[in-house]
Amino acid sequence: MPHAAPTVLHGKPPHSLPMLARNVTHFMRLLRDAGFGLSPAHAVDALEALRYVDIGTRDEVRAALAALVLSGPDQRPLFDAAFDLFWRDPDWEGKLRALLLPRVDAGAPPPKRSNRLADALAARQPATARPDPPQREERFTAPLTFSDQERLAARDFETLNADEWRALQHLVRTRRTHLALEKTRRLRASACGTHADLRASARQAVRQHGEWLRWKYRKRTERRPPVVLLLDISGSMSQYSRAVLYFCHALTQSRERLHVFLFGTRLTNVTRALRERDPDDAVNLITEQVRDWAGGTRIGAALAAFNRQWARRTLSGRATVLFVSDGIDLEHIDLLEQEMTRLRRFAHRIIWLNPLLRYAGFSPQARGMQAILPHVDALRPAHNLDSLFALESLLASPPRVPPVKQPRPAQGYPSWK
Repeated sequence: MPHAAPTVLHGKPPHSLPMLARNVTHFMRLLRDAGFGLSPAHAVDALEALRYVDIGTRDEVRAALAALVLSGPDQRPLFDAAFDLFWRDPDWEGKLRALLLPRVDAGAPPPKRSNRLADALAARQPATARPDPPQREERFTAPLTFSDQERLAARDFETLNADEWRALQHLVRTRRTHLALEKTRRLRASACGTHADLRASARQAVRQHGEWLRWKYRKRTERRPPVVLLLDISGSMSQYSRAVLYFCHALTQSRERLHVFLFGTRLTNVTRALRERDPDDAVNLITEQVRDWAGGTRIGAALAAFNRQWARRTLSGRATVLFVSDGIDLEHIDLLEQEMTRLRRFAHRIIWLNPLLRYAGFSPQARGMQAILPHVDALRPAHNLDSLFALESLLASPPRVPPVKQPRPAQGYPSWK
């Protein structure tokens, strides 16, 4: 919380503009600590936006700040709770108690509790308000138990607090993934292969004074097919995108042919940044490079840029495309369908990871989803750690090769078997 008492936005305008500017800055920091994708520029924009509204009217200030910081309807309850608590709503105690304590409604499951606001408030409490630590503190390091891992793996990424995020990052960092290997046309020397190596066998016979004692063999070389990740980093996908980046960093520890592209309003290649040894450093470097993080969405334009600049270089050798997006795009649907058709010709298989599949009654009704769905081979959820681990088993199985269609024989001529 700020050192000075926040200005009460209820009834009359504040008397001190510098105090209001300081409190608005502290409020934006509180939202950023609670999980909103904000930068220091948002505080400047908030002060500029308050110049055009009546700051003595609470609803106008709430609407102005909400229009500036909200990127999706799912962030509205957390924003309202933080606004009422920080700017001292007369009923803020009851609303905060209703937010932190689960409610039981007849016929409906209790809503999920959001711990990010409580963590942000606890982190910003003054040192005098915190209880004194014990005189003797014993620290030890112990791995998570199986039940803790199972509970954490089933939690939605949107409901994790700071401590659970760190535990999840540890689980992903220590995991090693073994994906499918495919045989190529190249041959290499082997002790017991499927192809006899006549040249190597003859050279060995010459060294043995013409005695043909052993045969040399060759077998097909196995290699991992390339994987290309197209990750949506728009405002509605920010929390899920960060979790997928940590998962992809773990994939780079076990495979070499992984290419990562982020798109919001533009396409950005972050493959080199993801090769950093520490995953936190890699994700921080990526967030510094990407300018449109937690912004808008232009899926069709991003796919057009990928197909034009990177498709021929990255989608060779039976490549798999992981398309991570909610598919919500309201403009240029014809361009999106056209570029998905072109991507379908380049890629061997396309796997669509959609966080909206966490809802039981979800059906792709949006026009963007209907344009993407006919061109994908598999549709999977990507809202928790269990869904990402299920993706490992899908990638570990080699893709099914479609049967070759035999041409129909001309009428009057027999078909050759």
